[in-house]
Amino acid sequence: MLDGFTAETLARFQFAFTVSFHIIFPSFSIGLASYLAVLNALWLKTRDQTYLTLFNYWKKIFAVAFGMGVVSGIVMSYQFGTNWSVFSDRTGPILGPLMAYEILSAFFLEAGFLGIMLFGRNRVGDKLHMFATGMVAFGTLMSATWILSVNSWMQTPAGYSINEVGQFVPEDWWEIVFNPSFPYRLTHMVLAAYLTTALVVVGAGAYHFLKGDADKPSRKMFSMGMWMLVIVTPLQIFAGDLHGLNTYEHQPQKVMAMEGHYDSYPEGAPLILFGIPNEEEKRIDYAIEIPKLSSLILKHDLNAPLDGLDTIADEDEPPVTIVFFSFRIMIGIGFAMLGLGLWSLWSRWRGTLYTSKWLHRASFAMGPMGFVAVLAGWVTTEVGRQPFTVYGLMRTSESLAPVAAPAVAASLIAFIVVYFFVFGAGTFYLLRMMGVPPTDQKKIGLREGPMRGTGLHPAGPRTSQPAEQVT
Repeated sequence: MLDGFTAETLARFQFAFTVSFHIIFPSFSIGLASYLAVLNALWLKTRDQTYLTLFNYWKKIFAVAFGMGVVSGIVMSYQFGTNWSVFSDRTGPILGPLMAYEILSAFFLEAGFLGIMLFGRNRVGDKLHMFATGMVAFGTLMSATWILSVNSWMQTPAGYSINEVGQFVPEDWWEIVFNPSFPYRLTHMVLAAYLTTALVVVGAGAYHFLKGDADKPSRKMFSMGMWMLVIVTPLQIFAGDLHGLNTYEHQPQKVMAMEGHYDSYPEGAPLILFGIPNEEEKRIDYAIEIPKLSSLILKHDLNAPLDGLDTIADEDEPPVTIVFFSFRIMIGIGFAMLGLGLWSLWSRWRGTLYTSKWLHRASFAMGPMGFVAVLAGWVTTEVGRQPFTVYGLMRTSESLAPVAAPAVAASLIAFIVVYFFVFGAGTFYLLRMMGVPPTDQKKIGLREGPMRGTGLHPAGPRTSQPAEQVT
């Protein structure tokens, strides 16, 4: 089935497949951890039972998503050794410590306080429980920080030298961690995670409205999610613009592919809204464009000249078709989020936020779109970096381990089968959990305490109920 593909192509597809599954869960858990911290803080401040109900509802969903994110992420680290050992050897002195910092300072922080957040409210008290919830949220942000630092260094390497055996070795850790693209990419990703979570929360609330379960917690989470869209979407558009300008400065051919600029424009470049890239003849067919708007966006001057891919050697060009379309998918969904947020403001002003069926249908349809936008953004970033793993310094073809194509193909097929079975089942379970109204949490099935071995009993007062009835 995979005959004819090279080991490099198969290894790239394998890593793309596994990382695409993995990024879905962190992009949800980063935002959801912060949402849980907000809900818990509001409960402590107001003692409004609605916030506690929502906290208990979403913490169970977070627990499942967090576990799936951990399991799906472990596989990628093994691929560095199996399929990309040359890359690991040459970049290990820099990327190895950064990934270790992620485990030590971020993942351990999340995992260490997760049990207290999930099961400890009645055991440690409200204040320590709030602290643990905050630490879980902080840990997810720290994880994103270190991983984005690793990936950003691959995009805009800095603070390094190359030793006599060809390894990248650190010279200035401050420059390595805070490399030129890191602040923009971290901001863009964290805001994307918040928007992704907001859309899931809004979509779940809309689903309950459409099913006739418009209880107070459903209304509250729908309202909170819409406020997040209204506030964060404009910030994300602004951050994305800054990120694009930074990318144009450090990775111009990526932006050329995103914009579809095969040719240079000496007197102002158009913004191509849509078209079909023709990579053989190096042009955009059926282009719909706005004259000179790309120059205005990238250089704030309608008549500013912009270089095209005709200034880049063919062997250094990224795959234009994939980058061109993935970028437009991300941008299109971003503006759809903005439109949904503005629609909610209009409905809120008219007093129909909880009764507008069309708003609820649109919100439900937009529920998974944050994940699509995140995936499209990562495709734009990673495919746009090709043909390099370390931009401008190390090619993807030079990074591959000495593995045979049939071996990579066999493991790829195994990954596809296992991932779709395991994570498909997990995703189905998550959707079932979100399909249960927040006021009917007994149907979700997660206990309010950890499982214990035979002969061990929970601390605190005993209960006369059988263990299987304690929730």
